[in-house]
Amino acid sequence: MSHRLAGVTAVVTGAAGGLGTAIATRLADEGASVAALDLHRNHNPYPGEGPGSISTWTCDVTDRTAIRTTVTQVADHLGGIDVLVNNAGLLSGRSSLLNATSEDLHRYYAVNAVGPLLMVQTCFPYLRDSAHRGRVINVASRTFFTGAPGQIAYIASKGALIGMTRVMARELGEHRICVNAVMPAQIATPGTRAHSDDEVFTRTMAQQAIQEFVSPEDFAGLVAFLASADGRLVTGQSLVCDGGSLLR
Repeated sequence: MSHRLAGVTAVVTGAAGGLGTAIATRLADEGASVAALDLHRNHNPYPGEGPGSISTWTCDVTDRTAIRTTVTQVADHLGGIDVLVNNAGLLSGRSSLLNATSEDLHRYYAVNAVGPLLMVQTCFPYLRDSAHRGRVINVASRTFFTGAPGQIAYIASKGALIGMTRVMARELGEHRICVNAVMPAQIATPGTRAHSDDEVFTRTMAQQAIQEFVSPEDFAGLVAFLASADGRLVTGQSLVCDGGSLLR
């Protein structure tokens, strides 16, 4: 593994499992000092430090006060923040839009859209001052394009995040901060497995141009590219890692 992220400090939210753990691990493998944030993680912030380390932090991305406290502590301990990966998100089962309530939509928006905004606002001074040139990588969803039935609150919130990514890229560009959205295929994680069985995963994969299951590590590689110097002029984009499923 290359060390193209040596000297970089990255914050990854929703990092206690699934895609978040894969992303944090890949960034650390490439030399970054990673702060892995999650709502359900024991507060143990200093198990390791320096290039290739991962420290764990408890943080609720819907709580502005908790975010301010955690981000300040991370920046003080790790010497700033260069990369923010907004991965924390609320997943969805399937239910008719006719049964959706305003409370449902507000709950998904709070985690999937407002949470990333609060993280960007709080991390901004560190991203602005980053010698690496700050990066924001928002984990959105390809379901925004497929319009998957039964997931209206989830898709609406992820669609909002895609729109927010474009605004963030325009507004933060003057500070040389790159902002992009990344969208995974239907990847097998504990969260997605709670809502879809093997048949669903196989049916989704069969629609891909490259008929191979996309792994968390495949997706983490895309995030690492955008976080690296190779991605320094890629901004305002929505990149899909799904084996070409959206080609159909």
